Amino acid sequence: MWGGRFAEGPAAVMREINASIPFDKRLWRQDVAGSQAHVKMLGAAGIVSVEDAAAISAGLAQVAADYEANGVAEDLTLEDIHMQTEAKLGALIGPVAGRLHTARSRNDQVATDFRLWVRDAIDQVDGALAAFQQALLVRADEHADSVMPGFTHLQSAQPVTLGHHLMAYYEMIARDRSRFHDARARANLCPLGSAALAGTGFPIDREATARTLGFDGPTRNSLDGVSDRDFAIEYLTAAVQCALHLSRLAEEFILWASQPFGFVSLSDQWSTGSSIMPQKRNPDAAELVRGHSGRILGCMTGLMVTMKGLPLAYSKDMQDDKPPVFEAHDLLGLSIAAMTGMVESATFRTVRMRQAAEAGFSTATDLADWLVRVADIPFREAHHITGSAVKRAEDLGVALDRVPLADLQAIDARIDERVYGVLSVDASVASRTSFGGTAPARVRAAIAAARNGA
Repeated sequence: MWGGRFAEGPAAVMREINASIPFDKRLWRQDVAGSQAHVKMLGAAGIVSVEDAAAISAGLAQVAADYEANGVAEDLTLEDIHMQTEAKLGALIGPVAGRLHTARSRNDQVATDFRLWVRDAIDQVDGALAAFQQALLVRADEHADSVMPGFTHLQSAQPVTLGHHLMAYYEMIARDRSRFHDARARANLCPLGSAALAGTGFPIDREATARTLGFDGPTRNSLDGVSDRDFAIEYLTAAVQCALHLSRLAEEFILWASQPFGFVSLSDQWSTGSSIMPQKRNPDAAELVRGHSGRILGCMTGLMVTMKGLPLAYSKDMQDDKPPVFEAHDLLGLSIAAMTGMVESATFRTVRMRQAAEAGFSTATDLADWLVRVADIPFREAHHITGSAVKRAEDLGVALDRVPLADLQAIDARIDERVYGVLSVDASVASRTSFGGTAPARVRAAIAAARNGA
């Protein structure tokens, strides 16, 4: 490739460090699509003849069919997917293949391929997240009435329903999807035609190539078009936030599957055993999802550090932009699939959840609210009275709704028998009817709204 300028070939190590074909071969579909759009435009603009454009287009179709059937060979002498494709095209149709690279550079070629790949990756992630949300909706609907403890500081706080808990993750994933959608919109501009950095003197039609490839339009500055990778960083940023949400649910499944909690039993499909302890059921899939979030964060950090000090326009450092994005995408896809499978197949131990909700004085806030609402006591005073009631229940070894009325009235005479109407966990969750609350009716309304696309 460099024979016109260099008398000697590269050293073996130089050839290896310089080649990106081992990883950028994943771009072959996008590379062929970009080349097809480019040659179509070259022919329409009269930059190459109609006959040559047709021959190149037919040859590219053959190259794509060969890649589909046989994969992409890792020939380090051809460096990358762009040179690999051009070489295969030349072997098929002869010297006319050399006209394909008219009015473009590998700089704008790879920037276009990479944007196309990221766009496709976002579409894949969005589809997987939609399936995950559907799994959450099904299980939330099933458990709209199932009482469990809600936690703050991992201490029993107030009773909620399992359906409400699962719908919290539905909302998180909805925001993750919106972040990916936003990233896709900003990435959907076409760098092709920026050439190496300054544009080209050929009378190209950048709007035409952008339309052919499904972009909203061409990038507006040739330097920017070839030199920035913010679209890839933005994809990774959205991937990191999504992975963090998945990791939080994975951590809860890990805790809930432990014997002290006993809230969930993960299916055999998503559990492993121990090489020495035959009784073990380890939540390894959930642990790996939790671990993957750290690796995805590392991918984002790596690309940011690579890009942080590069002058315009293209530098070879940017060859390292793709491996972290590819790795993060693969890990995120595995994590979403694993969490979807765990949610779909988990057996929730609702009796144990209810027992835990009843055991932690989780209706104390309901007592305080009752004192405010019925006895017209200022909340801070009600808070103090309720703390005394909790201490009394603790001394007696009973739940709040089992403390005798006489004991409660000894704490504050304004308490009467009506208080027992709010002290059970069922009464507590049923009373949380504010918008977004845990009342079963509210949970079902939220599920219905989600299914209706609201």
